[in-house]
Amino acid sequence: MTDVAAAVERVWPGRDARVEVLGGGITNHNLKVVIDGESFVLRVAGKGTGLLGIDRLVELAATQAAAALGLGPEVVAFVEPEGWLVTRFVEGAVPPLERMREPGTLQHVARALRAFHGGPGIPGSFDSFRVVETYRQTALDRGGSVPEAYEWAHAIAARIEVQRSTDAHVPCHNDLLNANFLEDGERLWIVDWEYAGMGDRFFDLANFAINHELEDEASRAFLEAYFGELREVDGETLELMRFMSDFREAMWGVVQSAVSELDFDFDAYASEHFERLRRTAESPTFGAALG
Repeated sequence: MTDVAAAVERVWPGRDARVEVLGGGITNHNLKVVIDGESFVLRVAGKGTGLLGIDRLVELAATQAAAALGLGPEVVAFVEPEGWLVTRFVEGAVPPLERMREPGTLQHVARALRAFHGGPGIPGSFDSFRVVETYRQTALDRGGSVPEAYEWAHAIAARIEVQRSTDAHVPCHNDLLNANFLEDGERLWIVDWEYAGMGDRFFDLANFAINHELEDEASRAFLEAYFGELREVDGETLELMRFMSDFREAMWGVVQSAVSELDFDFDAYASEHFERLRRTAESPTFGAALG
């Protein structure tokens, strides 16, 4: 707890603070800090997160943009050079997966993502096709190993990239795990913008869809809520980018296995996502979309 106390003192020197360690996140330390009746979240960046492609200044800009749109909590402070982020505490809970699949919630998420995608640009980029390559090289450079499945997946990714090369990049979240949503009884918040950057809107849409295990009907409803209409090409693109979402997640596990000192089975995490992207690739709908 000495490190926690030092971190709080670094941000609020000499203040009487009540601190609670929050759960969630694998790579960062999240603290709830109560001072004079006001509650904040202090996010202390984990060690070596730059190796994961995280730029804390980009995270700051994205979090501020989300707050301005009413999608995320207010940014209170940013601590340099550490890159720690302080936001207002949201008194809420991670919604159950079942609720995230309900039509009303899908419409809410679609509107929120459309608003962020249509907002002002943010510094930094997120190109899933380059991210998996960078993760591979980082893992090798740090003495790690890369699964044989990488070459097979990378060949498919190259074919997907050809189809996605013409769409303009927009501000994206790029890490829409269920744990990054909070509901407070009145609204749904999106948090954890550390992988944000200018990227492919369909990576966000597919990332949400696969992380929330949307079946065909729910995926169609989600796309219709986002675009205002249901187009066959959008369903095909979503299927292709579901593959890229899992490919990124698998390679995140690979690079973490090489660089992280945390007590977490990143090899199993990577294997789980390689297996899921293989199942995606074997589906007839994916084959048809890939052409």
